[in-house]
Amino acid sequence: MQDIAEQLLAWHASGRSFAVATVVGVSGSAPRDPGAALAVDADGEAVGSVSGGCVEGAVYELCRAAIASGEPVLERFGYSDEDAFAVGLTCGGVLDILVQPVVPGADAGLDAGIAHIAAGTPVALVRVTDGPVGPLGATLAVTATGAVGSLSPAPSTVGGLERALVTEARAMLEAGRTGRLVLGLDGRPCDDRRPGTVGCFVESYVPAPRMLVFGAIDFTAAVVRIGRFLGYRVTVCDARPVFATARRFPEADEVVVDWPHRYLDSQLGRIDGRTVVCVLTHDAKFDIPLLERALRLPVGYVGAMGSRRTHRERAARLREAGLTEAELARLRSPIGLDLGSRTPEETAVSVAAEIIAHRRGGGCLPLSASDGAIHHDGAGSGNDGRETADGPTSRPHAA
Repeated sequence: MQDIAEQLLAWHASGRSFAVATVVGVSGSAPRDPGAALAVDADGEAVGSVSGGCVEGAVYELCRAAIASGEPVLERFGYSDEDAFAVGLTCGGVLDILVQPVVPGADAGLDAGIAHIAAGTPVALVRVTDGPVGPLGATLAVTATGAVGSLSPAPSTVGGLERALVTEARAMLEAGRTGRLVLGLDGRPCDDRRPGTVGCFVESYVPAPRMLVFGAIDFTAAVVRIGRFLGYRVTVCDARPVFATARRFPEADEVVVDWPHRYLDSQLGRIDGRTVVCVLTHDAKFDIPLLERALRLPVGYVGAMGSRRTHRERAARLREAGLTEAELARLRSPIGLDLGSRTPEETAVSVAAEIIAHRRGGGCLPLSASDGAIHHDGAGSGNDGRETADGPTSRPHAA
C-alpha cells in the first residue's frame, strides 16, 4: 500500500470510495510478497499490483464487487484451484488476498493508517483476517506512541486482546516486519491451529532502508545507482571535499563531506538492522576507524572493497584495535560476489547481489543448479522491511 499511498490519499481526501486488495499470505512460488496491494476506485481506476499479472483481472473484479456491496472478502488463489488456474496462477504458489472496501470517514483505523503512510510516519496496520472477533478487515493503526481504531464494535470486550496486538505490532514495526500474527482471545501468542484464535495481518510501513557508501571513487556512482534501484536511501560520505560533490553523484540522496567514522557516529539514531554499509575507499586511515565502529553496530550488512592482501592487512589492524573474530566474521571483504566483474557497473551488480543474498539467505548458486523453491523469506541477518513473519503463510526459500 505504501507504493500507492499517494493515489489512495488523493481518493480519500476527495471523499471517493475505493477498495484495496492486499496480499496477506503467500506460499510456494507466489509472485508477490505479503503487503503487495491493488486498489480500485468507484470509477474503476486501478493502481498497484498483487500478482505481477497472474490474477489481476480476478482481483480487480473482487474490488469492484466490494465497493458495490460494502463487504470485505478474503479470497485464496492457488495452483490447485480451477478458478486460479483459469486466471493464470500456474506457478505452483498460493495467494491469500484480503479485499477491503474503504469509505472515507467510516473506519478510524484505516483513515489514520492511510494518513500516516502518506505522511511518511512509521505505522503498522493491524487487520483482522480470521477468528471470533471482527468484522473481517477491522483495523488498528499502530505508531510508536499510540493506536487508532478497534477490532470490534464493542471495544471493551476485546481490550486485553487489542492491547496485546498493539504491543506485538509495535515490535514488528520497530523491526520493519510485515506478516501474520496469531493470538488467543487472552492476548497470548499461540498456535494458528488452536480453536478460538484471532488471526491478523500486520503491515509495517517504515522509511526506506539506508545504504551508506563511504569513499567517493569511480565505482561509487554505480553502487549509488543500483542502491537506489533496490529501494535504499543512499548517502555518499568522504572526507575529501574535492571528490565528495553532488555533481559527481547526482543520484545520491545526500553527499556528505566528513571523516567516515565521525559521520557514522552521528547517525546512530538513524541506522537499524536494514542498514547497508559499503566501504569503498580501501585506505586504512579512513577504513580502520570506520570498520571498527560499523562491525560493532546492529546493521544488516558491512562490506569493504580491496584486494585479498588489503583484506588480510585490514583484518590484522582490526584485531589490533580489539575486534573479536565474531565481529570480524561479519565483514564481507573483498566486497561482492565472484561474478568476474571488471567495470564499475559490473562491480555494482556484484555488490548488490551479495547484499540481496545476505539479506534473504540465498545460496548464490544458479537456480538451474537445484530443484528447490526459488523464493526466500528473508533468512539472512538483514531486514528490508518487507519480510514475512514465520507461519503458515510465509514464503519458502529461494536462491
